[in-house]
Amino acid sequence: TPLSPSHIVKDSDADDAVEQLFLVVVAIDFGTTSSGYAYSFTKEPECIHVMRRWEGGDPGVSNQKTPTTILLTPERKFHSFGYAARDFYHDLDPTESKHWLYFEKFKMKLHTTGNLTMETDLTAANGKKVKALEIFAYALQFFKEQALKELSDQGGSDFENTEVRWVITVPAIWKQPAKQFMRQAAYKAGMASPENPEQLIIALEPEAASIYCRKLRLHQMIDLSSRAPVNGYSPSDTIGTGFTQAKEHVRRNRQSRTFLVENVIGEIWSELEEGDRYIVVDSGGGTVDMTVHQIRLPEGHLKELYKATGGPYGSLGVDYEFEKLLCKIFGEDFIEQFKIKRPAAWVDLMIAFESRKRAAAPDRTNPLNITLPFSFIDYYKKFRGHSVEHALRKSNVDFVKWSSQGMLRMSPDAMNALFKPTIDQIVQHLSDVFDKPEVTNVKFLFLVGGFAESPLLQQAVQSAFGSRCRVIIPQDVGLTILKGAVLFGLDPAVIKVRRSPLTYGVGVLNRFVEGKHPPEKLLIKDGTRWCTDVFDKFISADQSVALGETVTRSYTPAKPSQLVIVINIYSSEQDNVSFITESGVKKCGTLRLDLTGTDASVPNRREIKTLMQFGDTEIKAMAIDVATSKSVKVGIDFLNY
Repeated sequence: TPLSPSHIVKDSDADDAVEQLFLVVVAIDFGTTSSGYAYSFTKEPECIHVMRRWEGGDPGVSNQKTPTTILLTPERKFHSFGYAARDFYHDLDPTESKHWLYFEKFKMKLHTTGNLTMETDLTAANGKKVKALEIFAYALQFFKEQALKELSDQGGSDFENTEVRWVITVPAIWKQPAKQFMRQAAYKAGMASPENPEQLIIALEPEAASIYCRKLRLHQMIDLSSRAPVNGYSPSDTIGTGFTQAKEHVRRNRQSRTFLVENVIGEIWSELEEGDRYIVVDSGGGTVDMTVHQIRLPEGHLKELYKATGGPYGSLGVDYEFEKLLCKIFGEDFIEQFKIKRPAAWVDLMIAFESRKRAAAPDRTNPLNITLPFSFIDYYKKFRGHSVEHALRKSNVDFVKWSSQGMLRMSPDAMNALFKPTIDQIVQHLSDVFDKPEVTNVKFLFLVGGFAESPLLQQAVQSAFGSRCRVIIPQDVGLTILKGAVLFGLDPAVIKVRRSPLTYGVGVLNRFVEGKHPPEKLLIKDGTRWCTDVFDKFISADQSVALGETVTRSYTPAKPSQLVIVINIYSSEQDNVSFITESGVKKCGTLRLDLTGTDASVPNRREIKTLMQFGDTEIKAMAIDVATSKSVKVGIDFLNY
């Protein structure tokens, strides 16, 4: 029977001694479309170093990050990652390439899979399946080796993995199983281990961005809403141009790859007062997620006011629209066949589209040309018996023309139309968030992530919300999350209050109360009437929890003579849960406390304390036998039940 619940708040200074063991913090921004890493030495936290430039960058695309693409040999061994994987795959003879396993944009699978487990598969470009855990572990291992090599080269001596604290970023809107999956992949990659979990922090992308935005100085951002000149550019220069010039400024300073994050609060921040609110919209390749933070002075700690929300509205949506357009012109059957039979040429076509996609802007007047690979033109003729040109004429898609140089010519309106569904979803979702009572009086909207470079998205957000708050874009917008993740690794305690994404509790027996408990839950044992399957709630979904806040409950075993006590932990997205048998309640942990071999003089009313610690990006639980001080700890597990 549960005894009285009591509340204990943990002393936060206990961890500080541990922190100093790591010499360096390395953050990995594992993105849907591109990835990168950055690091900072704990001795000089104001210097953030972004990794070396990648070999083989694309024209028109900054190569501060590398594409999230991975290539396995026909024997399923890791071969290469990023540009190297793409270029190698590309140069293979088509008869060979169909045996190699090439993966891209695979991170979205963790967001879209409803019942993610350690066994979930990913499908390569040639249709073959591989365990997702293996692919993620290979990718993380690649980054681990790159970073350790760079650190060793820099220091002139071998850098050990034990000296590194790793930070991996994930979308805040991911469900718990996906966040845990990343941790398991990192263990498999040898970054940390279940015995030493503190070596790895899972950081939430918009939170990381939020931490970095606090440090911004005026010359490091573009204020879309200001009518006064920013960085000497007047607003009559369109949004796009100010951004291009700012990017040029970043590019000139890029050789150093070291960013100084001043230890002062940025100017924008100094305008914020206690209790001010701002929203961070992280728009990436796969997902867009947003979080609302409130500032707590004097230290400038952050409090999450409204739980992270968002959805699959990343720039991939624009690629899907382009694919739909191709299906409309050339037929779905052809496109499906082409992807399977000529996977490397399909990758080529999407690379060509990517650089034109980045050239789309609200005020553009000249058409965008997308080169069709020769094998596309050739294969289409074989497949249909007539030319690509004929297909375009017949398709009635009048805004896409054929140019005699072998290109699809898209009018700017046609390109903008490909962006529209995705941008509309982002704006709609933001409107819904702005309508929430917790989200009144937002001062700033920070637009970050790779997709935030799109002038079309910038303009849409500015015109929809510019009257409600100031819309601000950091200059090196694609690296915001990476840098923020490094800062978070140096000081994980900066976010003091979060919202719990789920309701957590344990399953218990309670005394049966007539009229209150359903008769089918009645269990009679040794003459005592019990109600089974009761969900004893520790914390509710969307409740505010302070960092390190611990909720404690005491329980007594139903029988004093019990030698093993098993406490099952459950979670639910619903707020009011009464029984663990309700739909949507999932088991996510088990505490087994072995009481054998204890002294017989133990009091007959045994007390078992159960503690759950919240407020971090992950949750911990433990049980203690008060009489003997025996205890067991457990990490909450969403993948193996």
